[in-house]
Amino acid sequence: MARLPLIIGMGGINAAGRTSFHQGFRRIVIDKLNAQARQETFVGLASLMNIVTNQQGALVDAEGNTVEPAEIEAKFGQQILDGTLIRKIEKNHFDPDATHWHQKMNISPTDKYITFELRTKELPKPLPSSWLVTDLGENRVSVKIPEQLTITHDSYRDNPIKAAGQFPTGFDPAKLYKSRYQPRGLQATIFAATDAIRSTGLEWDAILDKISPDEVGAYSASIAGQLNDEGLGGLIKSRLTGSRVSTKQLALGLNTMSTDFINAYVIGNVGTTFTSSGACATFLYNLRAAVHDMAAGRIRVAIVGSSEAAITPEVIEGFGNMSALANEEGLKRLDGTDSADHRRTSRPFGKNCGFTMGEGAQFVVLMDDALALEMGAKVLASVADVFINADGYKKSITAPGPGNYITMAKSVALAEQVLGKEALQERSFILAHGSSTPQNRVTESLIYHKIAECFNIENWPVAAPKAYVGHTLGPASGDQMAMALGIFSENIMPGITTIDKVADDVYDQHLNIATEHWHCHDMDIAFINSKGFGGNNATATVFSPKVSLAMMEKRYGSEAMQEYQQKLVAVEQAQQIYRDNANKGQFDLIYKFGEGMVNEADIELTTESLKFAEFKNGIALPTKNPFDDMV
Repeated sequence: MARLPLIIGMGGINAAGRTSFHQGFRRIVIDKLNAQARQETFVGLASLMNIVTNQQGALVDAEGNTVEPAEIEAKFGQQILDGTLIRKIEKNHFDPDATHWHQKMNISPTDKYITFELRTKELPKPLPSSWLVTDLGENRVSVKIPEQLTITHDSYRDNPIKAAGQFPTGFDPAKLYKSRYQPRGLQATIFAATDAIRSTGLEWDAILDKISPDEVGAYSASIAGQLNDEGLGGLIKSRLTGSRVSTKQLALGLNTMSTDFINAYVIGNVGTTFTSSGACATFLYNLRAAVHDMAAGRIRVAIVGSSEAAITPEVIEGFGNMSALANEEGLKRLDGTDSADHRRTSRPFGKNCGFTMGEGAQFVVLMDDALALEMGAKVLASVADVFINADGYKKSITAPGPGNYITMAKSVALAEQVLGKEALQERSFILAHGSSTPQNRVTESLIYHKIAECFNIENWPVAAPKAYVGHTLGPASGDQMAMALGIFSENIMPGITTIDKVADDVYDQHLNIATEHWHCHDMDIAFINSKGFGGNNATATVFSPKVSLAMMEKRYGSEAMQEYQQKLVAVEQAQQIYRDNANKGQFDLIYKFGEGMVNEADIELTTESLKFAEFKNGIALPTKNPFDDMV
């Protein structure tokens, strides 16, 4: 009997805001919210963006004036809206109008020599044989060069790509804990993992008391490691820019570090640790590993996700030179205007010219159905399976291929087998990869078109979060998961409001690609689809909380579910406490640097188990031969 992996918490951050309790989702569909939800969203974003702070139980603005929650939208609403979602790149990343670079210059003598002075220690080693050096005293020299000299000089250029999906203006994860010059992606990891754990309403130690320490797993990755100056970005360019490589840049730049940080500083994990990178499908790659381990009984609780903060000039230029990003000239041509709309650079399934970079960190907390029942955990969804398939032989390594047909078909077929044709045809929807490239809009829509025809699905709703938060690379399918959970909770289907209409070459005969948000009935199934560079295709089959609870009742019976509901009351009360605190900007990040370390001298080891003083339960060792029919 396979265990059902349940999502009992989700946390994170992207351009729309905080993930827990659907703040980011609500920002996207803000105009469809009721008054209470709208007010909570504006208050939470104002605190996240440090527009207001909580002082002695009251919200206070930058001038020290007390602001009532009901006044936030009127006073700061436009500032909050302008400082979220995709927008012009802000200077805490780099200046898109004057992007720093080193310009190569070939200097020739105007007379007989190029002549200059400098400090003695600044002379190159070895000294070029043609250079004529005269000691001027006081550690200075005069240099004469009788030939052409190639130098690089600090310069600035107008960047053709000016928009990105950035964290809300004013949000700085580095200030929320002792971040010690860590890369921004790892700072976001600490925030997102904490947000996910605290959103469950369960104390982590209380979970550990119920299970063996090796029944925990952390599954996470970034695509390119941490490419900020504090990570691989600084490592690669430090010497070329005259700086010194630090002792941390290499280690902190590795793509395993989001997993490593969660293990070492957030949950103190001694169980499974796993990192898998699959381009844009990285979140789903790690989710698949966790789901399979949980279904097989190897783990009982897991932190799963991805983090990426790659809004750097180098990454932007890399994607831009591939013609993958929407640039100023392309947007102007599309709109027939003299200026580009930086709020509408990402246009999935519409007339588009490339995707838009984003930054984000998204994590879910998974728990198996038996443990969730025992602890009264709040069920947000369940993951039936995640399918991954490659593209076969290719000409262009970045081009789409047939693998995504396999992942989508398997995912849809599984949903039909579990929940039946009616649920699939009437109450399912797609969270599309929706990268906003001309090629993707055709190839991805054709997949959905053919599968809809095969399974007799009409008017199949399609949502695309990249229209609002950009392409966050590794966490992109995590952004899709966050939107799916928001749809299950709020019954609002986000349209793609950044397009005027669906492009003519999109195969939408059986699809509902709306250009406005709309209220939907209860949905049962979400298909989270990702098409990554290199042939990294993945699709997840996700069931709603209503369906997941019905499945649990069938397995365990109504009496057990009544007991579960009683336990759920206390969990929801704890969730509400964190929700209220988070909306006031009080996140209390979990960062246990050097705390609670396992004392290896106290490990009790027998042939059957290991026991740690720091954990209530021990770890059982294998006591049976799994190959007894062969040995």
